[in-house]
Amino acid sequence: MSREIKIILISLSVVLALLVSFQSGFYVGLWQEDATQTDDPYLASIEEAWNNINVYYVENNDIDYELLSQYAIEGMLEYLDDNHSVYMDPEAYEKDAEDSAGSYSGIGITASVIEERFVVVSVYESSPASQSGLLAGDIILAVDGVTTEGMSFAELVARVRGEEGTSVNLKILHPDASQSTDISVMRAKIDVPSVYSEMIGEIAYITIDRFSEDTDEEFSRILKGVKDNGAAGIVLDLRNNLGGLLQTLLNITSCFYSEGNILTVRENDGTIKKYDANRQSVTTDLPMVVLVNGYSASASEALAGALQDHDRALIAGTTTYGKGSVNVMFELPNGGGLYLTTARWYTPNGNLIEGIGITPDFETDLEGDELVQWALDYLNDNTD
Repeated sequence: MSREIKIILISLSVVLALLVSFQSGFYVGLWQEDATQTDDPYLASIEEAWNNINVYYVENNDIDYELLSQYAIEGMLEYLDDNHSVYMDPEAYEKDAEDSAGSYSGIGITASVIEERFVVVSVYESSPASQSGLLAGDIILAVDGVTTEGMSFAELVARVRGEEGTSVNLKILHPDASQSTDISVMRAKIDVPSVYSEMIGEIAYITIDRFSEDTDEEFSRILKGVKDNGAAGIVLDLRNNLGGLLQTLLNITSCFYSEGNILTVRENDGTIKKYDANRQSVTTDLPMVVLVNGYSASASEALAGALQDHDRALIAGTTTYGKGSVNVMFELPNGGGLYLTTARWYTPNGNLIEGIGITPDFETDLEGDELVQWALDYLNDNTD
């Protein structure tokens, strides 16, 4: 599979649910020989297999039941063949919750799975990773001497992060390099502001890195400052934004238009739910250019698609990743999490994003500051 991104940060919604029935059955099996009664023959077979292994396997005293249950869950997810549905062990689940809150102890990078390799998508400014020489595009080959080949994304996150003040050793292949290099990075508390802005002449340049719990509040404060500074237009940079929380997305999108649909969700039973713009204290009707690339995914695609369908902004860059799935986080009894695709979402005009992405109005190979400069020139030439 190429360019598959296992997005652990971003999804459109995060919901903590009640116990999952089959997982409860697993743990019951540890304490009793008789399988839990169930009307589902497939679930009963899983429970019975668990009990038989627990009671009759020749070396059952050596079984790591936590790992056994993890493999069982991962086996079911592998059958689904859905790259966005993943199991998180308790440590990875806790770290995911830290991500949504906007801070954690680590090195300060965003990484994704691309062509079955772990690739650094972005490096936070002034972070330990930046100071140690990590670059966007680096491939992570090993962590503390353990190869990343065959490693799950959750395991990678768990190994790279750790206690503040400790170090992690990475084997890295830099972009266009022929030989790998070893880099030691000291972990630190990473407070990650998700919105950045600056005035470039009369144009406000705003970057949203992700849609976390506080991103909408950060954006509202920045947007107020943009209006106070008398900006003539906005360049909104969503490149390398892997997504985030649904409500945050809805609140930010509602700052750009006050009425109309933002996205539509189709549940697995065919139920349709529409999410429309809501009232925000700070709004703007300034002309806009939105920048996207192949690492713009999930919530960032929803925002770009909504603005495009409402003719609210010009979308520029390259086609986005194409993650149009709603994922729900179910908390499991062992402290882990099941991140499961539960629905598909569509843009206001009914366009499916899953596997397709958002096609920019202006497609270009320009990257980095060159694309920003193009957007600035476009707005300066097309605003009064």
